[in-house]
Amino acid sequence: MFALTQGLRRAVQIRPKGPSTAFASRRRNWEQTVERVARVAGALAALNVGRGDRVAILALNSDRYLELMYALPWIGAVMVPLNTRLATPEIEYILDDSGAVALFVDAAMAHHLKALDGRMPKVREVIWLDDIASPEGILHYEDLTAYEPTNDVGAADDDLAGLFYTGGTTGRSKGVMLTHTNLVSNAMNAVAGMGFTADTAYIHSGAMFHLADGASTFGVTLAGGRHAFVARFEPVEVLQTIAREKVTHAQFVPTMINMLVSHPRFAEFDLATLSFILYGASPMPEGVLRAAMAAMPHVRLMHGYGMTEAAPIVTLLDPRYTTLKGPYAGRLKSCGQVALTCEVKVVDAARQEVPRGTAGELAIRGPNIMKGYWNKPAETAAVLESGWYYSGDGATMDAEGFVFIVDRLKDMIISGGENVYSAEVENVISLLPGVAEVAVIGIPDERWGESVHAIVVPKPGAALTAETVIGHCREQIAGYKCPRSVDFRDAPLPLSGAGKVLKRELREPYWKGFTKAVN
Repeated sequence: MFALTQGLRRAVQIRPKGPSTAFASRRRNWEQTVERVARVAGALAALNVGRGDRVAILALNSDRYLELMYALPWIGAVMVPLNTRLATPEIEYILDDSGAVALFVDAAMAHHLKALDGRMPKVREVIWLDDIASPEGILHYEDLTAYEPTNDVGAADDDLAGLFYTGGTTGRSKGVMLTHTNLVSNAMNAVAGMGFTADTAYIHSGAMFHLADGASTFGVTLAGGRHAFVARFEPVEVLQTIAREKVTHAQFVPTMINMLVSHPRFAEFDLATLSFILYGASPMPEGVLRAAMAAMPHVRLMHGYGMTEAAPIVTLLDPRYTTLKGPYAGRLKSCGQVALTCEVKVVDAARQEVPRGTAGELAIRGPNIMKGYWNKPAETAAVLESGWYYSGDGATMDAEGFVFIVDRLKDMIISGGENVYSAEVENVISLLPGVAEVAVIGIPDERWGESVHAIVVPKPGAALTAETVIGHCREQIAGYKCPRSVDFRDAPLPLSGAGKVLKRELREPYWKGFTKAVN
């Protein structure tokens, strides 16, 4: 049987007095956490929330967020974590599309409530998830903990556990249906791949609404480890929390790693207990990776690749390959080998497997693969076939099964009939001294159809020119892959809630007046 709550019951069985959560001044053990979960579940049941009902969460990270992620499956309900960076109309759409009957919200997100007044008819209850007093007429989360505990209803296996809406970077958000089997299989992959034990202390610094952070959430509990939280990613607070809570494991997207190791106060904090960082969610610029390895030589760095539809882990790169010399060198650009419970293959446009080393689309099969997209049978059928999920990611695989992501296929640039993968160009530019951030996109070109264009954010004080960037690329990659033009900007690149660069937003000014955004 695969049940999310089994991991919680295991944690309290093996470590009842062991620490479970740390947030601000609050500290709890597993015995206290499971008691609160059962009481919150009892309160929700009293509010007529039960099996199959969807419940939305619109809040920053906290220990209460974690409790909800277990209280909902405890009564067989379905969690719907909402991206905290969404605009009100997008939130309204998800609440309506999911049919959520209850909404948990905190003070940081409360400004949406006024705008949503009268526009969420399916939501019967709004519950306040913050420390401060709740607005008039709204239940406070702590009120729920005073209810009588209820028994676990036994939701498991193919029962729906969560609707995780995709970031919407390529269109309207889709609700990814993940079952108990999907999420528990991922938790087992995380425990095996990242080495979680009862001594693990994991920091939730990425947004908990996103499975980039959720990749580890259920695995840490399953192992009986402990969870530390920061409300949102802020470099100094993250560094303080790692030092104070003696954090051992973390997950960061590349932009976060760059912000940490580049911070002027980085050296002030004792990070001796930090032994492991999983990175992923977007390509890791080699320059950032080198800086991280130099700043934290005692930390094992593991590249993880996945997507919401895979709950999310697909491949992991053993930390031994995060090295620049020795017998394991040469794998830094790989995202690793397939996780224990998955299968992967690279296919052509006809979905036939291609020879190793040939670029194509990555397909994934396993118990972690989603049930489908909520209320979207056509979109589901387009990506799920005979048990395989077709990811839309361009990849190659070598003779030992190491996967190399070359790009999102939709981000591929075709210039003069040649395919250019932006991730490769971005990696090269990231190694140029003075480059803080870079994104490579295709822009219209009358002669070539599309030309390669780089958008660079220089480091403070750096004197970069287009000629410098292009010349550096010409030393590293084929001429047709090099940028034909370069723009510089002072502001950081726009990011989605998952920390991915919003290339659609970067492309828009160049493709105005065109009926499509590719040539």
